[in-house]
Amino acid sequence: MLNCPSCGAEVPVRGAALPYATCPYCQTLILHDARGVEEVGKVAVLPFDVSPIQLGTVLRPGDQRLTVVGRVRWAWSGGSWNEWLAQADDGTPCWLGEAAGLYMLTVEAQQWLDLPELRDFVAGGPIAPGLAVQLGARRLVASDIKEVECLGSEGDLPLPTQVGTRMASIDFRGTEGEVLSLQRDGRGASAWFGASWDLAGLRATNLRAIAGWTLPKDLQ
Repeated sequence: MLNCPSCGAEVPVRGAALPYATCPYCQTLILHDARGVEEVGKVAVLPFDVSPIQLGTVLRPGDQRLTVVGRVRWAWSGGSWNEWLAQADDGTPCWLGEAAGLYMLTVEAQQWLDLPELRDFVAGGPIAPGLAVQLGARRLVASDIKEVECLGSEGDLPLPTQVGTRMASIDFRGTEGEVLSLQRDGRGASAWFGASWDLAGLRATNLRAIAGWTLPKDLQ
């Protein structure tokens, strides 16, 4: 726990190694590190959306165990989606993208930013739809290219999430469900590699109850 520097409320810390937390009472974005606790700014109250994922949801894809500790809501000209931060038991961070009931789970893969095809993007240039990259034996194609804006956040996160924060977001997809997700903002570029999942495959527990919605049989 830490105390919010704005309202004084106790704020749970779900990921001790993550430097940012959002106060659930006054929406203050808090930076906490070895120097102490600092108010960074305010984040917006997240707009309502129908999602079974919540802070504390546990995911078990394959032989992994991940706990959801934070969320960022991103918007673009065609809509918005959730990015949930999930931590493995050893502290490894993963991002779970959620849109329209579909999920994309990725882990950091900065090595792919050294690909010749991505150097212009890292330097600030665009990526054209249909650009293909070869990741070992896998061929992935740029299929989702957006400029996005932060709507708000909750929980613990590795990055500041003030409303209006903008970034470039690029998804490359393969024929077997593989995905390479690239982001670029004022702090630089990052790369995350993973795969597409459905909720049953993630074997999620501690899901949020939604009126009128029944859990998939595999999760009951």
